[in-house]
Amino acid sequence: MTTQRESFQTAFEFVLPRGYVDADGNVHREGTMRLATARDELMPLLDPKVKENDAFLSLVLLSRVVTELGTLPSIDDQVIGGLWATDLAFLQDLYRQVNTEGHTLVEVSCPSCASNFAVDMAGGPPGEV
Repeated sequence: MTTQRESFQTAFEFVLPRGYVDADGNVHREGTMRLATARDELMPLLDPKVKENDAFLSLVLLSRVVTELGTLPSIDDQVIGGLWATDLAFLQDLYRQVNTEGHTLVEVSCPSCASNFAVDMAGGPPGEV
């Protein structure tokens, strides 16, 4: 019996709707998020900022799983906290999608014709639809 090795995707590329603006005014939109481990979800609970204010949990968690963002040398909770609210919401949605479904495809319905189709939440490179 021949078995084929199933590919298991652990990293997901994305394009932020607005982008992170660094201190030099450069905009960083393209990035990569990896699947979260159990440790990724537990370690932020030990972070002093999270212990003081639960609202920081999302920032610390995303800083662990967003592995690339443009040309930034590293991603930390300060970078994630500096995102526009639109981009933070995008990353939170992407995190939920890839860590529950294992992919970035979401089925949606057209409000006009009620047809169902799949949309890639991660989007494509800038300029593509």
